[in-house]
Amino acid sequence: MRELYIDGHWSDATTTTGGRAVLNPYDGSTITTVAEAGPDDVDAAVAAARRAFDTGEWPSTSNRDRAAVLRRVADLLVRDRELLARDESVDTGKTLAEGRIDVDDVTGVFRYYASLVETDSGRAVDTGDPNVVSRVVHEPVGVCSLIAPWNYPLLQMCWKLAPALGAGNTTVVKPSELTPLSTVRLVALLAEAGVPAGVVNLVLGAGSVVGAEMVRHPGVDLVSFTGGLATGRRIMAMAAEGVKKVALELGGKNPNVVFADADFDTAVDYALAAGFFHSGQVCSAGARLLVQDEVYEEFVAEFARRAELIRLGNGLRDETECGPLVSAEHRAKVERYIERTIAEGARLVTGGTRPDEPELADGYFLRPTVFADCTAEMTAVREEVFGPVVTVERFTDEAEAVALANDTDYGLAGAVWTGDASRAQRVAGALRHGTVWINDFHPYVPQAEWGGFGNSGVGRELGPSGLDEYREAKHIYQNINPAPMRWFSGARKEA
Repeated sequence: MRELYIDGHWSDATTTTGGRAVLNPYDGSTITTVAEAGPDDVDAAVAAARRAFDTGEWPSTSNRDRAAVLRRVADLLVRDRELLARDESVDTGKTLAEGRIDVDDVTGVFRYYASLVETDSGRAVDTGDPNVVSRVVHEPVGVCSLIAPWNYPLLQMCWKLAPALGAGNTTVVKPSELTPLSTVRLVALLAEAGVPAGVVNLVLGAGSVVGAEMVRHPGVDLVSFTGGLATGRRIMAMAAEGVKKVALELGGKNPNVVFADADFDTAVDYALAAGFFHSGQVCSAGARLLVQDEVYEEFVAEFARRAELIRLGNGLRDETECGPLVSAEHRAKVERYIERTIAEGARLVTGGTRPDEPELADGYFLRPTVFADCTAEMTAVREEVFGPVVTVERFTDEAEAVALANDTDYGLAGAVWTGDASRAQRVAGALRHGTVWINDFHPYVPQAEWGGFGNSGVGRELGPSGLDEYREAKHIYQNINPAPMRWFSGARKEA
């Protein structure tokens, strides 16, 4: 078990736990057993990253040369697309098609940051004084702890790594202990692409042990974390002790608003993808469906009918449309939300149970679940369920739709469906969410920032702001024609 990568070498952990089994959510079988790091391994990884930053070549490497490495990584991702997609499918339960999309997306992210870094030359500042040359330049923050979640292990890690490396930082990375496989393969590709020893260090293990040590370690300058709100709050508090920079993406409770004048068939189709893509285990999932009165009953009925037709199964099979949840523990958590939503008075239209098919009995499956007649006070409407559960609320007019959509502690993403272009722009402008789609759901591009308002987190990933998270701005002010100021009398020459 030599899956830790520290200072340019693959090694086993210093702990004696015997490693951690990685399970296939489709049938509960063991895929492999990986090393499990402890505090000493984290300390070694941070020390390697610190040396590589303080005395190594990477921070002072030219933007052009760092961009060339990022492009080589992108090329290797293309070469190993099928291997990485399969890793994602067997590790997370998602379909192979979804895994391929993830690999293609992260390839685009590396290429985007290669181009952005290569063209960055700072900013000239006009001071109004012809004797002054003033410019703002950017430098890397330092050692970055990058912690990714289990639902999109490759994607979320690359959203952090590409800009962090492009900016010249060194890193310690940790995938979720549930889904480490694609990150192990990614780190091998980074080394193959020419990333110097110590610049990327990989540790595996539980967040409560390894992740916590990565956050509070005094040798770390920045922490980037994607995951749950409660963990994000603890990370923010721990990072504050060392006044570390933090970037946190903490999920969402995302409204999908459907007006009566929207194209009915298309809106239903996209609502299915919004709510049930990757079994709803998506931070931007449209799990909160808001439908206007005039079409409410018809929409709920058709939405539920189509949800019942979604084909569950092994993500590696072409016919599978939706895979399992990531673990037995997570499925049990989602089932508790279902039970509570029924107790709180919502109408269960479909789903809410495990599938009956014998071939799915050993996996962590739940049938796509639709609740109607929900209200904003219900637990499943307010909290992130993170499973194949969609709650449906009704609204009467535009003002109520906006009020309901904004009635959340989160603010990651949302969508509006309407045939009225003016209304679309008004509602999109009024929604307090970091991404708003109009007549669409889920797409993102590397060039546009991703992140949220409120409890959805701090900072942004992707876009120019995603690069700035990993840089410090420095103002350099040069007086090109200095002369004595004669400000204080003691500085003046005697007559």
